[in-house]
Amino acid sequence: MSELVVIGYDDHAVARKAFKAVQRLRDDHVVELKGLAVVRVDEDGETHVDTPARTEEIALSATAGALWGLVLGMVVLTPGIGLVGAALGGLVGKLNQMGVDRGFRQKVSDLLAPGAAAVVIMASRITEDRFAAAMEPFGGTVLKTSLPEESERELAEQLTGAGTETA
Repeated sequence: MSELVVIGYDDHAVARKAFKAVQRLRDDHVVELKGLAVVRVDEDGETHVDTPARTEEIALSATAGALWGLVLGMVVLTPGIGLVGAALGGLVGKLNQMGVDRGFRQKVSDLLAPGAAAVVIMASRITEDRFAAAMEPFGGTVLKTSLPEESERELAEQLTGAGTETA
């Protein structure tokens, strides 16, 4: 099971500091990351996504990278998605089954008003008490949902078209 955590901030500089703190927590084995990004919305309403520098990048398989990209995109970049194509509709449906429902996406969207920022974390493991203590000085609004492993696997198969393969 993965945890999807979005921590919203009114100030991009604070979000960047929190982002760096999460990277240190990764190095200290407080959190095992599947994905990490800081998202900011400028005053014109444009969304900007920063991920760890390539030299520090989280080691992800192609499937895990695709899954992270999809989750990040669907949660942060397209919270109010309307009519979509059949393939994308299936992926949105799978995200809904995984617990990333429209209500969660709307809460994320509400956090990301112009001028705001958020740290988006997808983790396979978080030592909750140490993580919370380390992040407390930054404040912010925390949103969290779980992504069951079986649903992640099904979504990854749908992304890669591997649903009919056997091991």
